[in-house]
Amino acid sequence: MSDFERIKTNIESVRGDMKAYPKARLCAVIKNRTPEEIRYAIDSCGVTLFGENRVQEFLSHEPYLSGAEVHFIGTLQKNKVKYLVGKVSMIESVDSVSLAQEISRRSEKTGVITDILCEVNTGREQQKGGFLPEELSAVLEEISKMKNLRLCGLMAVTPVTDSSDEKRGYFALLARLKTENERYFSGDAILSMGMSGSYPEALAEGADIIRIGTGIFGERKQII
Repeated sequence: MSDFERIKTNIESVRGDMKAYPKARLCAVIKNRTPEEIRYAIDSCGVTLFGENRVQEFLSHEPYLSGAEVHFIGTLQKNKVKYLVGKVSMIESVDSVSLAQEISRRSEKTGVITDILCEVNTGREQQKGGFLPEELSAVLEEISKMKNLRLCGLMAVTPVTDSSDEKRGYFALLARLKTENERYFSGDAILSMGMSGSYPEALAEGADIIRIGTGIFGERKQII
């Protein structure tokens, strides 16, 4: 089986798992992927949503993403916001009030409204960004008032564990936080959660977006 055939088989497998959850969307994560892989996913597999982890890589991939929706899902420095505003459909990884303020400021300057998700540190991991569950309501209230932002929901990068019950616990927490804070969101709130090793549990707990990289493309190729 060729690399491209494997990509198609993997996408079909994930989509098969998603059949019971028709509202969920597949976000193909393209960190360290080649232009050829990206275009194959679009042209031959019908993938419409992609996730980018790095600003530099998004800028290099951008010419090959024509016709697709792009979400930024990685850690974002405030000095790089200007490269994304008006170009990506959503910034999912808003992990501080100051970052939200900068996105709002740049969006106003550019004349756009930027869709965002707030990242929650469901596992309280020190090495990861995101808001703690107990501070989320106050943060959402503040961010929801910012000009030129559309607060669309929540995102999480949950701890790695082999326990299906633990995975579901983290996703259930995010779903509960969404329900508790519905008043701050614009429209139906989005939950972006679940990756290659945890998306079945995320779907079961109400994921609207699952972010799959290795589970589609295989191990990452260092191209940058």
